[in-house]
Amino acid sequence: MSSTLVSYEDAPVQAIQRKVARGTYMGQITDGFILGIVGIALSYAQKPLNLDPFWMGAIGSAMMFGIFFGSTIAGAICDKIGRRPVFMLTMPAIILLSLAQFLMSDPFVLFCTRFCLGMIVGTDYTSGIALLNEWAPAEKKSPWLAWLLIMWTIGYCIAYICGFFIEAMAKSLGDEVWRYVIISSAVPGIIALLVRFGTPESPKWLDSKGRSDEALKIVQQHVGPDYGLAVPDEKPASTSWFALFAPSQWRKTLVSGIFFFAQVLPFFAISIFIPMVLAGLHVENPHAGGVAYNVVTLVAVFIGLPLVSLLSRRFYLAFTFWASAALLVVLIVWKSMPPQLLLVVVCALAFVLSLSIVLEFLYPAELFPTELRGSGVGLTITISRFGAGGGTFLLPIITANWGIDASLWVCCAALVFGAVICQMWAPETNPRFMKKSA
Repeated sequence: MSSTLVSYEDAPVQAIQRKVARGTYMGQITDGFILGIVGIALSYAQKPLNLDPFWMGAIGSAMMFGIFFGSTIAGAICDKIGRRPVFMLTMPAIILLSLAQFLMSDPFVLFCTRFCLGMIVGTDYTSGIALLNEWAPAEKKSPWLAWLLIMWTIGYCIAYICGFFIEAMAKSLGDEVWRYVIISSAVPGIIALLVRFGTPESPKWLDSKGRSDEALKIVQQHVGPDYGLAVPDEKPASTSWFALFAPSQWRKTLVSGIFFFAQVLPFFAISIFIPMVLAGLHVENPHAGGVAYNVVTLVAVFIGLPLVSLLSRRFYLAFTFWASAALLVVLIVWKSMPPQLLLVVVCALAFVLSLSIVLEFLYPAELFPTELRGSGVGLTITISRFGAGGGTFLLPIITANWGIDASLWVCCAALVFGAVICQMWAPETNPRFMKKSA
């Protein structure tokens, strides 16, 4: 009888699939919020906590390195105990760690807490994507996964805007205002936890563990009695990790790691410390300018998602790298730029940098064959975390010692490096343009 059942992945969209999507998306908003809030919080905490450039960079980048370690171990945990337990436990941990920051006055303790938050965020990211991927209807899988980037960006940008308004409403708190700003990440965490209550385990995971009867029961309870388990994914042939650097593959591996690294270094370094960057550029109201920067960032991601399917991947990569570098050069060199034009150029930089990150969820997976995709994308993300964390750590230190121009030149150099590598070796993977060149 089970052989006549239709795979639940081929069913019309059901309430349970929307629920899993909402829970995952709210997690992405929370994860982005936690990362985005630290920049504005540190701009207010620098004086009361007596933070020197080292601690500004260390606390700002702690989550990046935590995400690296968390996402590295999370896959094995999710494969061992299931997607649901991890998916449900990450939010309570995020809420508690977010609230605990209120009590901290020691930079080292705050650094450790932010690092632990990063590990939990990396774990949440891994479990959420796995659960959404395994519950999503087949025809909706790609667009639903594409929305993860938008949701993360929404959380990241809302964090800065919320932090700005919390500070504006709580000026009477004086030096303690940073505490209220930084613990605000508990709010989206609470919402995400409430949305996730009642989420079932992944039928695919249960089936892979020999618990097919339990998996079928969940499918028929939530999707319908006419639906059964999905056809098991075909397991690719095992391949050595060293195949990533085989003669036919090494350029793609290099492009995947370098383009991601070169994008996230300036993106996070500038956006997390945008008040410091804008103050160094002599913007009259750095925090208000930061709000404009983040609003443009959010708009750009919405524009970039449809745009990326219309353009050549090579052109898209080259344009965003060269345009971002050119805008940075203008900001560094033109010291007498009128204030209104300065803000326009800063917002243009936010727009182009944010356009560039749209490819980060798409391009690496296209560069590797099936049997290398998991290890290739994993290596790419590992390299990118060092770019994001390293840039965020170094920007305050370089700025304190050599000025904001030196920091922006480093960001510019990363962009030019990425542009040159992609110009030389980035393959075209957009099917529309591959057909034209064939």
